[in-house]
Amino acid sequence: MAMANISKITLAIVLGLSSVAASASTLIVIDSRAPGLKAGQKIDSNTPITLKEGERVTVIGPDGKSITLRGKFAGLPLGKTPTTSDPTRALAALISTRNARTSSVGVVRGATDAAALPDPWLIDISRAGERCMKAGTKPVWWRPDGAKAQKFTVLPVDRSWIADFEWNAGETMMGVPDLSTFDSQTIFVMRVEDQEFPVSINIVPSDLENDLILASWMLEKGCTQQADALLKTVGQNQAASK
Repeated sequence: MAMANISKITLAIVLGLSSVAASASTLIVIDSRAPGLKAGQKIDSNTPITLKEGERVTVIGPDGKSITLRGKFAGLPLGKTPTTSDPTRALAALISTRNARTSSVGVVRGATDAAALPDPWLIDISRAGERCMKAGTKPVWWRPDGAKAQKFTVLPVDRSWIADFEWNAGETMMGVPDLSTFDSQTIFVMRVEDQEFPVSINIVPSDLENDLILASWMLEKGCTQQADALLKTVGQNQAASK
């Protein structure tokens, strides 16, 4: 009888440990002001982190939810809150978060009244703001209205070079030749019809395969227009799979 009880206890411990392991998830660091953690780094949700006074880190879970931790802090990144495994609920939660941000004045760094993108990775150069681009890819310029031919100029923020381009009538997308090395963020000045405005390119790690994480990353960086296009695609795919 004693051996049977021990076996049951052992089995319960094993199952309990398995449950804890199964509940672990991979988190992506989106922004960090702490040594040892950098943007794009993957960390285990079951691995405690320690932050000193003044340190800060923002992580994204597999459900697309972002969490900012500030020092002093010591513990699990997600605490005891599990991430949802329901993609429909996760999408709805992320859309709700997006709407809450855009309804708060000054919270979102990207314009919220921009034209809808036909593809989330196009770079709208018709207005100022933040844009996101996958690491290792080249940007594709986009404009919402291709009715007429239009000249435009691209300059780096230090104005060390200048590149002139021209849209053909009917053209809304344009592949970009090698202009400059893209770092984590590159600011270009666009000159269109004698008006100049900045466009900032934020580099998204290429190994973020979860679309909810990608959309959350875009929202955190202020690439709201692109996040909206990606969230729309995710919603359409979910609807089609039902």
